[in-house]
Amino acid sequence: MIRQLVWSYVLLVAVAIAAFTVPVAFTLNQQLYADAENTARREADTAALLLASGDTRSLSALVDAYERQTPGQIDVLGPEPAAKVWDAEGLKLTVPARTPDGTVVGAIRLSYPDDRITQRLWQIWGFRAALAVFVLIAAALLGVWLARRVTRPLRDLNAMAGRLRDGDLSARAEETGPPETRTLARTLNTATETIGTLVGAQRAFIGDASHQLRTPLTALRLSLDNVADGVDDPVVREDVEMATAEVVRMSRLVNGLLALARAEADVAHPEPVRVLDVVAERFTAWRAAADERSIALVSEGADLRVLATPGHLEQVLDNVLSNALEVSPDGATILVRTTRPGQLDVIDAGPGLSEADRVRAFDRFWRGQGLTGRGGSGLGLAIVKQLVTDDGGTVSLEAASGGGLCVRIRLAPASPTSGGSR
Repeated sequence: MIRQLVWSYVLLVAVAIAAFTVPVAFTLNQQLYADAENTARREADTAALLLASGDTRSLSALVDAYERQTPGQIDVLGPEPAAKVWDAEGLKLTVPARTPDGTVVGAIRLSYPDDRITQRLWQIWGFRAALAVFVLIAAALLGVWLARRVTRPLRDLNAMAGRLRDGDLSARAEETGPPETRTLARTLNTATETIGTLVGAQRAFIGDASHQLRTPLTALRLSLDNVADGVDDPVVREDVEMATAEVVRMSRLVNGLLALARAEADVAHPEPVRVLDVVAERFTAWRAAADERSIALVSEGADLRVLATPGHLEQVLDNVLSNALEVSPDGATILVRTTRPGQLDVIDAGPGLSEADRVRAFDRFWRGQGLTGRGGSGLGLAIVKQLVTDDGGTVSLEAASGGGLCVRIRLAPASPTSGGSR
């Protein structure tokens, strides 16, 4: 927008310069040629009068003085008709010399080259061109200043929108500038406050409901376990075990909702984190579960430093590794690979997902057998996406080259001058 405003200012000034300067310049051209012609005609008429009067001495003195003081030339000819010619060599003016009784006794031809006129015109046009360039540069600089001043409220609104995009519902725009932008800023601030209230109420409800459901679910599971211990009928025991499995799944779902509510409520404050240190820590936590099925946990690649909120990368890896262990067969390998700066790939050996399922996999409560297994809640990847997005990163699912699924996580690389890392 600033560029367009500056170009419009410069274009308007250029049109004004062209409209006022070019006609004046052409008029000045004609005036210079007309002045040169009038001066030459006066000299030629004077010489013709001297020739007609027979005063050859004065005529010779005039011719010598003219040719000495100007680049022009005067020739005395026989009777010639009057003529005026502007050609490539300049002006050629022929004036007949008449006696008082009208007899033509000769003619004077004055030749005047237009070199000086052309040089003068070049000077005039050059000065005007330089002045026009200076004016256009000044207009461009002034246009930049004016455009930045005019668009500053819009840039502030854009900065506020960027903070809202990153999940900061406390962002507010300063109500400055023209009435239109002040009204827009006021409307956005009001809308943001309303959205913040609604989102806060929603998060509070999900968090409170999830927290309150954990206690009765735990009590219900204990009751079912007690019932199962006192039942001898196989059919009833099977029904109790099925009910217990559903209670366990519901508990996982409630815990996932609580984790998602907490993830959405946090405002990200990323810090430098060493990826391989976090990977090694999570491998230690999941080693026992992997060893039960002879699944190897392997990491490779460079030691990267990325920007992540404390605890976010750990939760991301826990969810991804949990899904990978669910779908990988016994004896398989789960690979965590760091490639280019800021990129982390987690590759499992499961059945993978179709392209359509990979698009839907980040939806809440979506469960794919190849992704979460039968015991999943459908919230793991939704939590992963929320945490990664809060840290300004992206997450996607790709088909692994050797089969299985690749969870590709991209976070902002930490600069060498960033603060300490964990």
